[in-house]
Amino acid sequence: MSERVSPHEQWQEMVREYPELHAFLDGLRPGQVLSGTVAAVERFGVFVALDDGPPHPFFPGVGFVTIPEVSWHHDAVVEVGQRVRGRFFIYDTWHMEARLSLKALQPDPLPVFADAVTSGQELPGVVTEVVPIGVFVRVGDGIEGLLHEKDLPSPPPQVGDQVAVVVHVDRERRRVTLTSGGG
Repeated sequence: MSERVSPHEQWQEMVREYPELHAFLDGLRPGQVLSGTVAAVERFGVFVALDDGPPHPFFPGVGFVTIPEVSWHHDAVVEVGQRVRGRFFIYDTWHMEARLSLKALQPDPLPVFADAVTSGQELPGVVTEVVPIGVFVRVGDGIEGLLHEKDLPSPPPQVGDQVAVVVHVDRERRRVTLTSGGG
């Protein structure tokens, strides 16, 4: 019968095998700004080779950015070789990597948008994505909302189409809700 190794024991083994990597990651502090070069872009996130960090034994970079933390703009793209800066927020001990947020260093577009519009105001928008439950509509720089299928005109709009929508902003929940506009 084989003996099972606990996650803590696995981590301790990694620390013994890669002391330089552990010392680097353990020395980082939440909020610290780190720079590096995009080493790989995957569907689940972006690996960053950090300027001051050691190489990672398994991954293309010691820094890792999940897709939602890349940008406030959902269609933003980073490319291999691109220089980036990110705010460190946690040492992921399971993967021995620095979790970063690139968007934490970018201005948040929601407060500016919310200050500029009135709830119930009609705005023009552009369809950016069609999903089974409706369409996503860009109504401002970095601001998109879902226009639910029950509010779609017939025929339903496609990506790139202009639509009129009524905007409702919920600052507390960080949501922009859209309903069909009159024009």
